[in-house]
Formats: sequence, C-alpha cells, structure tokens
Amino acid sequence: MLGSLVLIWIFVFLLFLFIKTQRPKNFPPGPRPVPIFGNLLELNIANPLKDFERLAQCYGNVYSLYFGGTPAVVLTGFKAVKEALVNKAADFSGRPQNLLVSHLTEGKGIVFLDYGPAWKEHRRFALMTLRNFGMGKQSMEDRILGEIEHLVARLKRSAGGFLNPQTVFHDATSNIIYLVLFGIRYNYGDEALKKYVSSFTESTKIANGPWGLIYETFPFLRALPLPFKKVFTHFETVKKLDASMVNKHKPTRVPGEPKNFVDCYLDELDKRGNGGSSFSEEQLVRSIIDLHAAGTDSSSNTLLTAFLYLITHPDIQGRCQKEIDEVLEGKAHASFEDRHKMPYTQAVIHESQRIARTVPLSVPHCVSRDTELMGYSIPKGTVIIPNLYSVLSEEGQWKFPHEFNPANFLNEQGQFERPEAFIPFSTGPRVCLGEGLARMELFLILVTLLRRFQFFWPEDAGEPDYTPVYGITLTPKPYRMGVRLRQPAREM
Repeated sequence: MLGSLVLIWIFVFLLFLFIKTQRPKNFPPGPRPVPIFGNLLELNIANPLKDFERLAQCYGNVYSLYFGGTPAVVLTGFKAVKEALVNKAADFSGRPQNLLVSHLTEGKGIVFLDYGPAWKEHRRFALMTLRNFGMGKQSMEDRILGEIEHLVARLKRSAGGFLNPQTVFHDATSNIIYLVLFGIRYNYGDEALKKYVSSFTESTKIANGPWGLIYETFPFLRALPLPFKKVFTHFETVKKLDASMVNKHKPTRVPGEPKNFVDCYLDELDKRGNGGSSFSEEQLVRSIIDLHAAGTDSSSNTLLTAFLYLITHPDIQGRCQKEIDEVLEGKAHASFEDRHKMPYTQAVIHESQRIARTVPLSVPHCVSRDTELMGYSIPKGTVIIPNLYSVLSEEGQWKFPHEFNPANFLNEQGQFERPEAFIPFSTGPRVCLGEGLARMELFLILVTLLRRFQFFWPEDAGEPDYTPVYGITLTPKPYRMGVRLRQPAREM
C-alpha cells in the first residue's frame, strides 16, 4: 500500500514537471515559469528588490511573474504605477483573496478588504471619523503634542548618554493612534504593549518571509504543521487583545457622545443594527488592527531613518535646528502650520520618507475585471505588485535618486516642492489611511526633538550601515543614538 502511494506521488510530480504554464494571450512578458515553482527560483526570497530591478531591465516596466501557478504583474516606475492605480483605479483597486494575509483577515478590516461596497463604506467611515477627531486639525495636534511631552521626558533621562531609539519611536507613534482609537495611552515599555507589538511583528515577519511565500505558492502544503501556522496564532493574540480593549471600553462610553473612534463605531453599530449591515464588532476589531498598523509602522520607521541620517550628517541636523530656532523663537511649541515657514526642515522630512521607502512593494492589488495596461491584457484576478521602491529612486524623477539629499524637495530658490513621484503611502483610492496623521506627527516630533536635543553618532559605533532590513516594511538596522540637551527645558 505504501509503495503504491509513493509511486502515485512520483507520477504526479513527474506530470507537473512536464506541464507548462500557459501565459494568457498578450500577457506582460517575463521569465519562463517552471512547473510547481513558477518563477520562485528567480528570486532571492529574503529580499527580492534587486531581482525586481533586474527583471524590469530585461522585460520592461510592466512584466509578469508566477508564484507557483499564480500569475502576478509587477509595476515598475512612476508612469506604470500611476496608469494602473490612478488612471485605471476602478480596475486595479482589488485585493487578492488567496494570500496568507487575506486568509488571516478573513475578508474583514479595511486594508485587505476587497474592492466593493463594504470596503467603500468602511473606508469612508474611517476617514470621516478620523477627520472629525482632528486629523489635520487642532485636536489631533494637541494629542500629538501631549504624547511628545512623554517622549521628551523619556529622552531627557538618556541625555548625556545613548539609547536604542527603535522601541521609543514605536511606542510614541503607537500611543498617538491609541489616543485616537480608544482615548488611552500606555507607558513606554508596558508589558501589554510589548506583547501586542511582538505578536504583530512576528505575524508580519512570517507573512512576508520565505514561509509566507511557500504558503502562497504551494497551497497543498497549507494543512501541514509548518512554521506559517504560527502566524495564525500570533494574529489571534492581537485580535483577542483588541477585542478585550473594546469590551473594557464599553462601560465608559456614553452613547451619542463619541470621544474616539471606537465610540463612533459603536454608535454607528447601534444605529444600523444587525440587519445585513457590513458593520459588526468583529469588523471593528479588524479595523482597529488595520488603523493601528497604518498609524504606527510607517511613522516609527521613518523617524528611525530620519534620525539615522541626521546623526550621521550633523551639517543637515544643524541647518534644520537653525531654521527651527528662527521660526519658533518665543513660541512654547511647534504647530503644524509652522511647516510652511520651514522649507528646509520639510525637505529633510520628505527626503527621509523617500529614502526610507518604508513600504517598498505597497500592499498587493488585484485586477477586479479583465482590463488592459500599457498595451498588455490583464485578466481578472491577476495579482498586481506596485514597486514603490522603484518609483522613489527612479532616474529622471529625482535630482539625487540614490543618495540622501534634501535638495530633492527644494527648488532653485530654496522653496519646498513636492514632486509628483513622491508616493511613499502609495496612490489612488487605496492610498494609506494614516497618511494625514503620519505627516503631522513626523513634523511635530522631529521639530520638537531637534529643538530640544542634539543627537549624534557614537564614536565607538564604527561606520554607519544604511542598508535596511527587508520586510512588509523596510526597517533601519538597529543603532545607538547619542543624546544631549541643547537648551534649558521649556514648558511644552
């Protein structure tokens, strides 16, 4: 019996070897896929960005890859990304539903919800609610400045020494979004926050690593007890923590008098009832997970990148501080409106976002109906990978595409200018929900910290390594940062 099963498996394997994947007619060109693996062997799974660049040079800015038997189209450069995500947004705004992350989210939340009425409804609600609670307005500014007080106090304790900024920046940006979602914050280093962050980090690490790719490429392996199973355990931990927070929040809520996002959602749920609405408590928990991720990871990694370059380019740090001191002279604290008077500091912040390329391959899109792109036919269901990394370092779009240089955002008169190719949050209808919040907190945090502290590279740290760690988000390698007070403390 066992011998017969082995023979059957050998026969099936050999059969797969001789089956050729048939490209659809007029499909974008790409390397020839091999049976079972597709083009998986063409890529360095640990970090495929250089392979994507190499393939674009061979096949053009719109080319195809196969992950097992699943076709995907990679978009390289600003022209191709804009054509798909902006000009033909209705065709290219879907989300693939057969990836590990889509199985985790089970068709709920906002970020991985497929394009359709439920997604439109929840995105509209989220954006409206975030605006009502001050995204871009004074109340949001107050929340951010309040959290910055805690961040300044934390850095003061390290003044005259060194610290590892990774956890500090992550906790600060995490607290800002928690204030919006629940009206609460955690102390830095809180155990509950550590558990949440570690579970979420492990989930994304597995989902975007080799085991995540194996899960997506070889569906017949999904039932086996392989490491990708851990991601479901980690994600369940995150869901339970958020669900528990919602339940703890309910007794303090006054219906009809919302003070945060959760209050607004529960009011909406009361109004709609359970009669076929896409609103539910489970959907609320998934939305919280999405909003927390959107409001934390990109901002914290951009701050890490910004300070890595500022401490290794003291001339740029000094020029920012001079501009900040002049504009804020006599003021207790910075305001988001002050950005219009700080062209150089604005340029440094935007250049940090550009060089960080925090979400290098965006979130995967999916074609919602048969369509065309730049002369090629793209069938419904095809996975679309917008290579934002290529856009943010594209020759012809930037004066200095491959180096950190604030001049990328300054005109000849020294005024701030934002090139159209600046799309670190992606573009089109599915642009990141947290963009407005991120812009405000990056400015207020960086300006306040540079006004209060001097930051420097430790003498014993050797040469800085700017090579990021690849993942769903690019993260600077861990580094130590020297901190000293610039001036007497002021009231915030």
